[in-house]
Amino acid sequence: MAISGGGPGLSRAEARTRAPVALVVLPTRSRREDTVRRAVSSEVAAAEAAPEVPEVSTMADPAWRAGAVDDELMALYPDAACALDHDGPFQLLVATVLSAQTTDARVNTVTPELFGRYPDAAALGAARREDLEAILRPLGFQRAKAGHLLGIGQALTERFEGRVPRSREELVALPGGGR
Repeated sequence: MAISGGGPGLSRAEARTRAPVALVVLPTRSRREDTVRRAVSSEVAAAEAAPEVPEVSTMADPAWRAGAVDDELMALYPDAACALDHDGPFQLLVATVLSAQTTDARVNTVTPELFGRYPDAAALGAARREDLEAILRPLGFQRAKAGHLLGIGQALTERFEGRVPRSREELVALPGGGR
């Protein structure tokens, strides 16, 4: 009768007299060496995976830096799109101001009625505050948002001939604007 581990054809007595075999595993490197190797490997992998971006100190021109950031974002997120429904700069400005403290999906539920009744800056600037508040009520903060929209409509009409300004300084100066 064979005993497990004793080999084929050995009796119990023969298996007991045989010397036990010990398996010895010799480490090739210490735990510390393993830890260091793993850390170095992960740092190398991270460095290889990271996109190359020029150092900030080499980018003196703000316009160039903005372009570089834009290019990098486009490369990282090629399918990114604005979730706000809009047709042109005026509607995008208004929808963006309305999106404060709410979701873009919620804003998209009120903008069809808003832009149907007030299609341009002049119409928005001449709107009755109560009418705007009624349209904006589902978004919350309707009183503040109605005031911002009235101010935007009036400012665009009086200072910018009804067009949305292109500079950041002029945009953040509009009611409801900020950085």
